[in-house]
Amino acid sequence: MCGIIGICTTSPVMQDIYDGLVVLQHRGQDSAGMVTYDGHFYLKKGNGYVRDVFQAKHIQRLKGLVGIGHVRYPTAGSYDASEAQPFYVNAPFGLAMIHNGNLTNYSELKDQVTHLNARYLNTASDSEVLLNVLADEIGRIRTKHLSPEQIFRALKKVYKRLKGSYSVLCIIAGHGLLAFRDPHGIRPLVFGQRDAAAGREYVIASESVALNTLGFKFVRDVKPGEAIFIDLNRQVFSKQIERTKWAPCIFEYVYLARPDSVLDGVSVYKSRLRMGKFLAHKIKKAMAEGLKIDVVMPIPDTARSASFEIASELGLPCREGLIKNRYIGRTFIMPGQGMRKRSIKYKLNPIPLEIEGKNILLIDDSIVRGNTSRKIIEMVREAGAKKVYFASCCPPLRNPCVYGVDMPSRKDFIANNLSIEEIGKAIGADAIFYQELKDLVSAVQAGNPKIKNFCTACLGGKYPTSDITEEVLQRAELARGSIQAEGGGADNPDEDQLVLI
Repeated sequence: MCGIIGICTTSPVMQDIYDGLVVLQHRGQDSAGMVTYDGHFYLKKGNGYVRDVFQAKHIQRLKGLVGIGHVRYPTAGSYDASEAQPFYVNAPFGLAMIHNGNLTNYSELKDQVTHLNARYLNTASDSEVLLNVLADEIGRIRTKHLSPEQIFRALKKVYKRLKGSYSVLCIIAGHGLLAFRDPHGIRPLVFGQRDAAAGREYVIASESVALNTLGFKFVRDVKPGEAIFIDLNRQVFSKQIERTKWAPCIFEYVYLARPDSVLDGVSVYKSRLRMGKFLAHKIKKAMAEGLKIDVVMPIPDTARSASFEIASELGLPCREGLIKNRYIGRTFIMPGQGMRKRSIKYKLNPIPLEIEGKNILLIDDSIVRGNTSRKIIEMVREAGAKKVYFASCCPPLRNPCVYGVDMPSRKDFIANNLSIEEIGKAIGADAIFYQELKDLVSAVQAGNPKIKNFCTACLGGKYPTSDITEEVLQRAELARGSIQAEGGGADNPDEDQLVLI
């Protein structure tokens, strides 16, 4: 999971890219980067939040009317600052690229790029490999200037080589901005426009909320397997490169995306309301059998939408009993178990007046490792709760994600070896409730019935790409284990690091 944004404007683009990255910060907190173009590439990137990487002096020096920006958390490669994006190669033409997703055939592609294509890789990032695959195929076109059709023809060959998930933005020097999305549409990508005094401007980003914030009008989602090219005169060209079964990631709606985004025609907020309604039906049955609940309490922030609907369906009050420290990052995407555990107690603080002497129903978006759930339940009990029940808007997570979400190791999942009752005991809950998979699919699909399939691999074990074998899963687990062992990455680079390429 990363956040990407690319913009073509009629005035300097750097401030819009910066503001867009701030809006997408929830998608990655490890590093941030930006490249702009005005006949030269200007690059600034490093470890840390957007506000840490970019200062006013950097923004002023990032010149150009075209730019791309990235916020990252790693699921491939490492936490080293050298793997912050964008990546750049000088031939052919000069390419700067950012990528959200994960290539499942990374090892095979790495061998192709280094041995058959004689290209040099400076990192262990699959995004750098992807860039070099694109550069190799474009380089096979012997011309001084690429036409849109030539670009799309090169992409046809790129698609044949890539497996996995990828939403990509790339600036081709002297040409324009290229965007493309994998044939399954696993990771999101949206397209928007706005009218300025000097002409129409365009944006492509991970989530629609970035468009709204910057004053762009949402036009449509980039289709699975589609490429869009915007030249330096801001003419737009698009082509369907490859078609296959559409299968967007369902965990985007559970947790990853902001509630004020619309992805593939589905309101994230509305889908979470429906998740709450389905889950409430399940809890009602337990209440009919004698379970007594006094108050519904969301674990901020992702579960708040579902909590409102659950409380309404159950006829119970919904109260804010846990207050979030907004200066602590999302613990799910923090590097390493140790850092996650240390941050939990600083992230939330209870309000005893809302908790003491009551039977509390806590609502969370999901249970992954169980660390956060266990600590929160302990916190609520210490604040005086009589009983603590726990409900997850997501079914049990049991299977590795190989498409760009930080949960690739089966040993990380509390649900992998425990029954539902055992999970409840392990996290210290008096009762536990999980969403049913069919209900989760229905909750999201109701927003866009045209989506017939979702990627639910982390829940049901069915992967949309055909290349996922036990060997691939084990390789992903080993790769992620080596990243976790690093314990959090390098120091931030020099704040003044700005590169004119």
